Amino acid sequence: MLLKALEKNIRAGCLNLRMPDGTWHRFGSEPPEAYWYVNDPTMLTRLLRDPEYALGDTYLARGWDTEYGEGLRTLLQVLVRNFGQVQARGWSRLRELLYRWLMPRNGIARSQRQIEQHYDLDEWLFRRFLDREMFYSCAYFTRPDLSLEEAQQAKCELIRRKLLLQPGQKVLDIGSGWGGLAFYLATRAEVQVTGLTLSGEQWRVARQEAEKRGLAGRVQFLLEDYRQHRGRYDRIVSVGMFEHVGLRNYGAFFRQVEQLLAPDGVALLHTIGCSQTDGAINPWMRRHVFPGAHLPSLSQLAPAVERARLQVADLEVWRLHYAYTLREWFRRFQQVREEVVKRMGERFARLWEFYLAGCEAKFLYGDLVVFQVQMAKQHGPVPITRDYLGSASTLVP
Repeated sequence: MLLKALEKNIRAGCLNLRMPDGTWHRFGSEPPEAYWYVNDPTMLTRLLRDPEYALGDTYLARGWDTEYGEGLRTLLQVLVRNFGQVQARGWSRLRELLYRWLMPRNGIARSQRQIEQHYDLDEWLFRRFLDREMFYSCAYFTRPDLSLEEAQQAKCELIRRKLLLQPGQKVLDIGSGWGGLAFYLATRAEVQVTGLTLSGEQWRVARQEAEKRGLAGRVQFLLEDYRQHRGRYDRIVSVGMFEHVGLRNYGAFFRQVEQLLAPDGVALLHTIGCSQTDGAINPWMRRHVFPGAHLPSLSQLAPAVERARLQVADLEVWRLHYAYTLREWFRRFQQVREEVVKRMGERFARLWEFYLAGCEAKFLYGDLVVFQVQMAKQHGPVPITRDYLGSASTLVP
């Protein structure tokens, strides 16, 4: 059955499959050429029964391998490119429906536990593959040849312009991560920034970095959920956090933004989203990497924004930028893979490389994109043309 499925679907690229008995099968003839080495015959049954979950799980269990280095990226890209549009059916579809129906709301305590699973990993790991400023979100590649550091700075500059910042304004950063965006805005725009995070590790590192940079008087970080926070801000920004809010909390999130935003304020939401599907996240990814996550479609975002009495002032869809970001993260991760294995184990290294390579493939050939949604309470604060953003070439320092 597996051979028939591959024969039917592999049209772009080439897949060389080695079975456990040593026999080879070849599907397709175009580049790129991928290699798939099946080590455990039981992996085939699991894959046929539940491909969305089992592909990653059997890789963790060493049920299959591929060429060292770039081989995993190539294999997953060939598979996603040829199978990415195949609609989930049977158990895969039923599981997603059950999850939507039965999933608990991401309350504060549950959100805290989910964030701890991923973001409270040792700072050492993230410093091995992120850029110097530790941005763990999509970079903005104004040119394909930009370094990761340049592309992350270009993202920050675009966000600064979209927020229309003035010196002395108060900014709230919901999901402030390692603090890079807060430091950038405080330095470049001369504003006061309050960052919120549920990650104890990120909170610790960000506060230390604020002291080190002499910004403790202008940037503060709170270990606090967005629903607990009180205050009034001229600008609100959230980058790479909304994916963890949960579908049932969209209304609460945007109502809180409306409550915290000044009458003439501007808010910007930067989130991974789906351009075609209804926001389902891969079940393996939800189990092992981002528990409780949900990727919004525009049809899920827009009603929640409207009910909160916020106006969408601008909407930008970033295509392929995250694929380029993940490509660089994967490359840097592979350079230190042996260090990761020694410190955290082979299974952990396989999990992270599969996560990075799989996400890149989905951004290249699936329907994953990044939405930047600019919001306001009234028309006045945002210019009626986009001239204030300038040209892309001016975003790179």
